[in-house]
Amino acid sequence: MSSETDHDGGTGGGYVHRPDDAARTDGPPSDASTPEGHFGQQGWLLVVVVVLSFLVVPGSIYLFPGIPASFGIPYVAAFLALPMLPALLLGLTAVWTMTAAANGDD
Repeated sequence: MSSETDHDGGTGGGYVHRPDDAARTDGPPSDASTPEGHFGQQGWLLVVVVVLSFLVVPGSIYLFPGIPASFGIPYVAAFLALPMLPALLLGLTAVWTMTAAANGDD
């Protein structure tokens, strides 16, 4: 059986988890200069753009639907065009964030 040991005290080559060994494993080196959970400038800017895109712009369209009409934008066109602006901003910010992260910029 797999729970029996060999004559030399081993387990027959099967895997045996030893929790003491987990602390001594050679994992990837951690960068001590960057704390865990550190967003950086790009991360916080991305959070601001997401909040703007998903909460502020749709909320303003919902709460104040007559404002685009006062600028001469028809009601239906406002519902098509106004969400496109934060979508473009979100896309550009996401691309900038990922290229900055890939280059190692902070």
